[in-house]
Amino acid sequence: MNGLNATQPSLRRLDLHYIVMQIGYWAMFAAICAYLAALLGDRGFSNSQIGLLIAIRCLAGIICQPLLGGFADRHPEIPLKVIVSLSLALSLAASLVFLLCPMGMAGTALVLIILGGFEISAYPLMDAMAIQFINAGMPIRYSLGRGIGSMAYAVVCVLLGLQTQSMGVESTLITHTVLVAAVIALTISYPTFRAAPAAADAPPAEQPHSVWYLLKSNPPFTLMLVAILLGLTACLPMSNFLVNVVESRGGNSADLGVALFIMGGFELPTAFFFQRMLHRLGSGRLILISMLFTALKAVALLLSFNLATVFLAQPLQMLGYGLFTPASVYFVNESVPEADRVRGQTVMMVASNGMGGMLGSYISGLALDAGASLPMGGANLMLLCCLTLGVAATVLAAAALALGRRSQRTR
Repeated sequence: MNGLNATQPSLRRLDLHYIVMQIGYWAMFAAICAYLAALLGDRGFSNSQIGLLIAIRCLAGIICQPLLGGFADRHPEIPLKVIVSLSLALSLAASLVFLLCPMGMAGTALVLIILGGFEISAYPLMDAMAIQFINAGMPIRYSLGRGIGSMAYAVVCVLLGLQTQSMGVESTLITHTVLVAAVIALTISYPTFRAAPAAADAPPAEQPHSVWYLLKSNPPFTLMLVAILLGLTACLPMSNFLVNVVESRGGNSADLGVALFIMGGFELPTAFFFQRMLHRLGSGRLILISMLFTALKAVALLLSFNLATVFLAQPLQMLGYGLFTPASVYFVNESVPEADRVRGQTVMMVASNGMGGMLGSYISGLALDAGASLPMGGANLMLLCCLTLGVAATVLAAAALALGRRSQRTR
């Protein structure tokens, strides 16, 4: 195997363990993310405050991800699983404080900074744990693991919906704390990647570049990042603030669980046909398709008039966010130098779930409060913002692909 130490574990073990790790991570993420708006609302925060707090959580991820990614690039002797496990240990401590200690705006913001900084930042490094083996010739089924992780998110959302009905929305923090501990155990027990020793006469390995170099030297990549930023600013509020859409159509927290289950469940089929689509279309075109379907989902939710039509809009997630996540990982892997792939994954996560989540949450909180007095309602104003951003993302993604083709022809 290319660049792989002979003592590495079997592909079967790597594959199954990584799939279970994805299940654990996305179940954990559902427990803190899917019901966070409902939890903060239950604690008395306004929509604008909730939007700001969720934006702060995403901003913490933006700041922390490049720091952790850069640290991982500079210290390849430290296994990625150790960095991820220590990050999640800090998140576990913050989750316990959030559960046990009632707090106001400042305390909640501090806890969410820790949760966002270290939980969101852990995910691109978990991706990199698989990519290390893939680049060394071990064909781990990344997209399948990510799809099954989405299904875990969906199932946990339904269970949490039932849990909140019987035990209250605060009980989601208990589930989150238990799942963080489980993900730490899964991560630290994942096999450590050991590269084959370099030949004595091999040229020195290329050194990682700065983020600024990555952006400046590769305009198509940079333009696609801008498209992704706008696309995820459009996409994530349709999950994070889905509770407002559901309630505006007559539903409750149990109905929210059903809507989230359908949404997450329809990310799973993508895993089975992703490799075929990747081979036929390439990762860049798949990102373009995902941006288009993000805009279409905003249209469908904007036109929804009851719970049934909200549910019917959720399958569009299959070719929206469900397609975006694996496509973005392969897009980075194909677009940046090998020495910069960990940092590249981090930059992608910053632009997407980080900045996209931050801006989307802040804009949505303002739209929900501002639209409350309008005939169209706060949820519809938020969805109109999502639609506008989704269309802009689609146009920019198409422009990035055109710029990439032109750059290749002039080489």
